[in-house]
Amino acid sequence: MAAAVIALPLAGAAFLLFFGKRMSKASAYIASGAIALSFLSGLILFFRMLGEPGEERSFVMKVYDWVNVGGIHGNGELLLDPLSIVMVLVVTGVGTLIHVYSIGYMEGDPRYSRFFAYLNLFCAAMLILVLADNLLLLFVGWEGVGLCSYLLIGFWFEREVAAGAAKKAFIVNRIGDFSFLLGIFLIADEIGSLSVTEINAGAATMGTTLATVGALLLFGGATGKSAQIPLYVWLPDAMEGPTPVSALIHAATMVTAGVYVVVRFSPLFVAGGTTALTVVAWIGALTALWAALMAAFEYDIKRVLAYSTISQLGYMFIASGVAGYSIGIFHLVTHAFFKALLFLGAGAVMHALAGETDMRKMGGLRRAMPVVGLTFAAGWLAISGIFPFAGFWSKDAILAVAWEQGEYALWALGLLTAALTAFYMSRMYFRVFEGDLEVPEGIHVHDAPRTMAVALVSLGALSVVGGFFNLPGVLTLEHFLAPVLGEPEVPHGVIAWALAGAALVVAFAGIFVARALYLQPEGDARRERLEKTAPWFVGAARSKFYVDEFYGRAIVAPGKAFAGFCADIFDKRVLDGLVNGVAWVVNGVSSKGRHVQTGYVRNYAVIFLLGVVVIASFMFLRVGV
Repeated sequence: MAAAVIALPLAGAAFLLFFGKRMSKASAYIASGAIALSFLSGLILFFRMLGEPGEERSFVMKVYDWVNVGGIHGNGELLLDPLSIVMVLVVTGVGTLIHVYSIGYMEGDPRYSRFFAYLNLFCAAMLILVLADNLLLLFVGWEGVGLCSYLLIGFWFEREVAAGAAKKAFIVNRIGDFSFLLGIFLIADEIGSLSVTEINAGAATMGTTLATVGALLLFGGATGKSAQIPLYVWLPDAMEGPTPVSALIHAATMVTAGVYVVVRFSPLFVAGGTTALTVVAWIGALTALWAALMAAFEYDIKRVLAYSTISQLGYMFIASGVAGYSIGIFHLVTHAFFKALLFLGAGAVMHALAGETDMRKMGGLRRAMPVVGLTFAAGWLAISGIFPFAGFWSKDAILAVAWEQGEYALWALGLLTAALTAFYMSRMYFRVFEGDLEVPEGIHVHDAPRTMAVALVSLGALSVVGGFFNLPGVLTLEHFLAPVLGEPEVPHGVIAWALAGAALVVAFAGIFVARALYLQPEGDARRERLEKTAPWFVGAARSKFYVDEFYGRAIVAPGKAFAGFCADIFDKRVLDGLVNGVAWVVNGVSSKGRHVQTGYVRNYAVIFLLGVVVIASFMFLRVGV
């Protein structure tokens, strides 16, 4: 059944790629059914796992023989444990709702069946990644999600900007993947195995230095997949793909892969001492704040959500860096609910407004789109960390565990980011859904169609109650993950309440500031005055702090110049010059030598006679000497 979790969407993708054109609209239901059956299989495995004692909830299943070279075994083995089953349920559960939403959203697209084939393939690749008990097989899933992101971001490749965004995502991720591959080589050489379970069991034998290097190499790959500093630049541009793709990338696949790898190989990071975990935590904290600043000044509704994802992934890395692994996974789960909801809600707005994404051209849509407005509000309050919505529980837990570990600077950065998150998400909600109705001219606004509404309502409900999955009780997420990830150290008593109160206060502060600037009548004047106090900062934030320009001048331009040198000078003048020079010499010698071959017998006789004279003279001279 564990193999079936992967095989079902994989088979759906293969079937639709070969026969999808003949299936018309049925292709959407085939793909949705395949991922739904995969989710059902995951649920059955989850409940069967609950029937086992906590310490016996880990199973390794060999599916097939693959690689056996030089004592290194790369078999097709699947690892089923609490961590992998949680990831399976997130990928297949949220993925199913996104598939259902796409039935209505992509209707009429000329490559309708191909889109659903790619969605199925995307989910299958992510499932391979999270279930693999072998680094080679994990790398197949790792590269698979990278390939699928390229195919789906550039799905509308007729648009040059979409094709460019797909290439950017693919190339930036290759940088991180090179680091990841080096980490695999180092770990396999030191441990002598590619098995995930054996690597974690033997991580302590590597020594602090090698463990640190191996962990940081894996984290280098994670910064690419999970869009952290310095490899985050591909994710905002990935918004050029269809909105369901954005939801799938940001909520259930791709970007969560980096977080999963860090958590999965937590024994390796622990074996590296404090260095590796400190790097993880600080990269996460700085990325969270950096992305939140850009989101606060962005006008594109989908790009705001993209920066938000980068920021929230930073929170997950903060949790992982302070050894709160299960809390990081808890936030991954709740984030999947409300981020998928927010993206699908944004997609419904775009669907109603003929593709418009500029928030300055929207307003008052809650009354015209009640289902979208209500569910989007649930996602807004959840990501802002308002009690009792899902984001409150997981984000508060991350801040609490950072405080408990004595990482007060990380806690302060996380708290500041929480205030910014509440601000920019409130800014989005107030601009789009509140105030007077404002839509582009000639547009008749309509609420989400039925299939889209089903997904929105389901995710809205999960965004409200999702945090309860980790409340103290018989089935608490942290306790369920404890056999794999251990129990996190969290504060208790008055400190716990005070920390939760502080998180709530900054969240409400962010909402009230946004309300004063974007909902009240004098908000425009207030914003203008604020922007005049630091126009350079506002301009920099709206220009993404010129990071793309810096990369363009420091990396892309020199790379293009070197490629031009290789093509125009080295290749043409050196390589081609060498080959052409040899050809010129041969041609010159041949053109002179061809006069010897005249075809006249008298000429050959003269040459023959001269040859005889020369040889005879040589022999007579030798005898004389």
